Amino acid sequence: MSSLYTRSKEFTRSRKSQSDSPPASPSPIAKTLRHERLSRLESEGSSHTTTDTYSDRASAKARREARIASLTSRVEEDCQRDYRKLYESALTENQKLKTKLQEAQRELADVKSKLEKVAQQKQEKTSDRSTMLEVEKRERRALERKMSEMEEEMKVLTELKSDNQRLKDENGALIRVISKLSK
Repeated sequence: MSSLYTRSKEFTRSRKSQSDSPPASPSPIAKTLRHERLSRLESEGSSHTTTDTYSDRASAKARREARIASLTSRVEEDCQRDYRKLYESALTENQKLKTKLQEAQRELADVKSKLEKVAQQKQEKTSDRSTMLEVEKRERRALERKMSEMEEEMKVLTELKSDNQRLKDENGALIRVISKLSK
């Protein structure tokens, strides 16, 4: 096994590209050209060239910082738009759920009032009691079934409401994290 490992290491070493190898030493012509260029620059005045290089570096740095700032502002705007959309959709869904909950509560109150009316009618009416009892029992069973179904719906709506609140809290936490990261 170790012999395979050493062979593979040698194989990778032999396959190195020229870009991985160190640059070749410059030719004598390139050295003389570089020397002439440096001597010309020195003859023009070293303070002028250093000032130019410093100003070039400063302007390049300023351009780079401006590009980075514009990119980060774009990213922040995109993130804020996305979170704003998520927040707005959560709000609209929450409003819809609230209206459904209110409608279910109204229906439940109506069913309860009907059930109470049926109970009152049962006490008031004594004539033809046997037939009325059957009808009332059916109505009562139907109303109780409907009431149990509505209670189940209420449970589902409360679960949805808690999920919606959890999503709102997570959204707020994400917004806080993004605002901290953007600072």
